[in-house]
Amino acid sequence: MAATKDAGSLEKSEDTMDSFQLFSKRTNPSDGSNKAEETDSVPISKVSAHNPYQYKMDYPNMGICLIINNKNFDKSTGMGTRNGTDVDAAFAMKTFKELGYTIKVATDQTVKQMMSLMLSVSEEDHSCNASFVCVLLSHGEEGVIFGTDGFEKLENLAKPFKGHRCKTLLGKPKLFFIQACRGSELDEGTGLQADSVEEQTSEKIPVEADFLYAYSTAPGYYSWRNTQNGSWFMQALCEMLQQFKGEVELMQIMTRVNYKVATHFESNSCLPGFTGKKQIPCIVSMLTKDVYFPK
Repeated sequence: MAATKDAGSLEKSEDTMDSFQLFSKRTNPSDGSNKAEETDSVPISKVSAHNPYQYKMDYPNMGICLIINNKNFDKSTGMGTRNGTDVDAAFAMKTFKELGYTIKVATDQTVKQMMSLMLSVSEEDHSCNASFVCVLLSHGEEGVIFGTDGFEKLENLAKPFKGHRCKTLLGKPKLFFIQACRGSELDEGTGLQADSVEEQTSEKIPVEADFLYAYSTAPGYYSWRNTQNGSWFMQALCEMLQQFKGEVELMQIMTRVNYKVATHFESNSCLPGFTGKKQIPCIVSMLTKDVYFPK
């Protein structure tokens, strides 16, 4: 069976979604609350080191890349195994290691473990680091990411890295790449007719500044993951980062990721009505400068 337009022909490969089990209602066992859900360029060498519109990236270290890869979930949650996610994790490890990051990987984390891990990493000394990267691979709904035993708000996971809490990352880019569903809508697609100054200049900066949240899909929609090739978003993200690092600024790279996902993939599912669907990532940026990765 053909998995995607981009993936080639694989007999046992199909596309699935990073959400609740299809057409079910679930309760979050972590807190007892009820939550009804449906279904599962300029080369860097040519950029001035004193450019006030570019983040300083020539620290001794690029920083930590934390990858949380949740594949298996407690039976009580009713959520299925996320086959293909290990491909995403391996691709992310390879890509960010080549960019110079120190890789930390955690697999099948409970909500409590995820929160503890994020807090622990935020409390490390990042003084010699240029940035921080977090890759979240899990089931999801709008605004929440799932541990193996329940869900947590993304804002709570990111909170330890806010400017007033993590001082050694103040003014540095904090990049979150999130592969997870954000709802239960399907994108049918539609036809297209061819016809300096390194120091801050103010005494304060917003605590929410310098964050980027790159979601695999738009609010309210499924996020597709191929059971053999990994998710569309992570395939495109890692490919574009590897191809354009050191040449193109991060937001331009993310636009290329959007293009790749939007034009090169289409779902092929065993579920009736789930074939021929599309997806578009969603980038939410509070970055205040350009991010150029080293080549």
